[in-house]
Amino acid sequence: MRVRIGITLGDPAGIGPEIIAAALASGQLPEGADYEVVGEAIGFLLGTPTPESAEAARVALENAVSRALKGQLDAVVTGPIHKARMYATGFAFPGQTEFFAARCGVENFAMLLTGGGLTVALVTTHIPLGDVANSLRTPEILRVGELLAEFLAKRGQSRIAVAGLNPHAGESGALGREEIEIIAPAIAQLNQRSPMNDEPSTLFTGPFSADTVFHRAVSGEFDAVLCMYHDQGLIPLKLHAFHEGVNVTLGLPFPRTSPDHGTAFEIAGKGIARPDSMIAAIRLAVELAAK
Repeated sequence: MRVRIGITLGDPAGIGPEIIAAALASGQLPEGADYEVVGEAIGFLLGTPTPESAEAARVALENAVSRALKGQLDAVVTGPIHKARMYATGFAFPGQTEFFAARCGVENFAMLLTGGGLTVALVTTHIPLGDVANSLRTPEILRVGELLAEFLAKRGQSRIAVAGLNPHAGESGALGREEIEIIAPAIAQLNQRSPMNDEPSTLFTGPFSADTVFHRAVSGEFDAVLCMYHDQGLIPLKLHAFHEGVNVTLGLPFPRTSPDHGTAFEIAGKGIARPDSMIAAIRLAVELAAK
């Protein structure tokens, strides 16, 4: 059965329309899918965002999630939006991840990014770095770890490394006790979880020092890394696969992916925006929808 993929334009004054057009014309997308662009690009000046272009991005998101919940789309790929401009339209969410979770009535969700040979999931996301240590909780590590395991199982993968919070993963407590008191107990409990349906048994190991674990993952030792905070996961992901990174919202009733970059108003319409990340996001959406 062919899967139906909806692709929102994002802010039509940004690079969304051109990278989507380039992706659809690339010849690199799976043939077993039907692709539909959601949104209106006519009437907007490329490189010049306006309240109207932000509103168009918001309307496209509402249309896409509504159709997905009705079963009219099997997956949604979202073009880049400018969050600060979206807030002026009444968009009351930190980002598209939280928007989709709210519209789907989902409280158990998480952010994952994947590209090249690296996949990362984030326990904490958009909070100040100074708040991370006090925000870490064993139940949250368990929750995000389980969502990550379910995602990997769909791809036939099962080896998850857990990153420590402190330098050298705390150096046996000398550089911090979060690894001993919060992270290690979560790993032990995650390894006691029962696999769902026919998914492979997932092995969680760590906590590992963050200065080596991503190299080990890219080298093939691990299928993914469970990260404690936003930049711990995104810096290595973008260094390793800047042009191919894909953002995935875990926990939704349908796959939602997006390219891991912004609106890039400054280059919109100049013919230099690369579609690689959009192509990767569409390909992953098709893969997940088919499963």
